[in-house]
This record gives sequence, structure tokens and C-alpha cells, in this order.
Amino acid sequence: MSDKVTLSFSDSGVATATISNPPLNIYDLEMRDGLIEAFSAVRDNPDVRAFLLRSGGDHFSAGADLSEFGSASSISEARRIRWERDPWLPLLSLPVPTMASLRGYAMGSGLEMALLCDLRIAATDTVMGLPETKLGMLPAAGGTQSLSQVIGHDKALPLILTGSEIHAADALNLGLITNLVEPAELENVAGATADQLARIDPLVASRLRRCMAASRDLPLEIGLELERRLARSS
Repeated sequence: MSDKVTLSFSDSGVATATISNPPLNIYDLEMRDGLIEAFSAVRDNPDVRAFLLRSGGDHFSAGADLSEFGSASSISEARRIRWERDPWLPLLSLPVPTMASLRGYAMGSGLEMALLCDLRIAATDTVMGLPETKLGMLPAAGGTQSLSQVIGHDKALPLILTGSEIHAADALNLGLITNLVEPAELENVAGATADQLARIDPLVASRLRRCMAASRDLPLEIGLELERRLARSS
């Protein structure tokens, strides 16, 4: 991939992408390009049955490298350039169950990427948030949509408006993360959970994810019909 993104495949069918840009794992152009390449490789590998996104070092990611905005004529132009090399949608479109393993800071676009995964496991020392509002920007790597879909509009709105930091225990109560573990246990628990996801029959996993997406996007009657149709054909 690159020096900032590595990708490995296990015998159990788990693909693991590790981001590494110490000390804070800031997203820059090289990391985004590496992630796009990694997600493409996962998508194109028929043996992959689950995907894990993790980080090297003490932090998942403190967000985007804002210094990259300085070479563009405006923040809008900088973001246009970034969106043309956007790893978020390739992650969202992966055909297998996905999860993120969080520690330290998971802020801004770092948190936004984790929100696009199906599951999020966090160490007790994790601090999360979308601070873009404090910087006069929108959380435009999907944050306004993904956070609302994960925890609901009423809970997401004050967090986005204030740019508040969210500590791990509060994030668990909000439903922002799916599991909370001690830092020393994070890697083992994340690996075991990814292996568990990989043991699900790929066709069943795909249909389950379609049904869950329908519960969010479709009227109940149509979602129930989709569930029945997919269950009958399994």
C-alpha cells in the first residue's frame, strides 16, 4: 500500500488495514491514497470475509491534515480536491462486514471513517468527537449523516453543533461504539471479533447487511418484504 497504510490477510479470511502516521495518525493525501488502494484490494479479493481497520501507535486518528488546505485557494477548493480522492465511499461499499478498532484520539475524519464501519470497538482511553464546527467547517467526511444514522438525530445534533469531545464510556452509552475494552485487551478482542465475523456465511452476511440498511432507509412495510424475500431465497 504505502508507508502509512499496510494491508494483511489472515487464513480465516480477515483483511486488516493498519494506518500509521505518528504521532496522531493524521490523514493526509498519502494516507488517503493508501486507504483507497487497500479498500480496492479488499473488495477485489474473493477470499476476504471480514475487514478490520486499526491503527499503529497510541491513537486511531486525530483527523485530517489541515495544513494541506493551505496550498489551495480556499477551504472549499481544498475539500473539492480531497473529495476527488475520497476513501470514505470505497469503505462504505465494501461487500463484507467491517469494523474499526479505536484507541486514543478518534477525532474528525478519523471518527467519521470509523462511523462508516458496521462495528466499532474502543479502548477505555478513547476520546471521540467531530470538532470541525469549532474550526468554522462542516464535518464533511460524512459526519453529519453517519453519526445521525448511528446514534439518532437528536443525540447527534448537539455533539456536532458544539464539537464536544466524547469519552469512551459515554460513547458506549450513546451507542456510538459497540464494545468497550481495556487498552491492553483491544487487539485481542478486535481480532477475535473480526474472526467471528469472518465465520458468518458470506451470502448470509451480505443479506443481513442489506436488511439492516433497509431498516434505516426504507419504510417498515417495504423493509419487511425485503427481509422475507431474502430469507426465502437463502
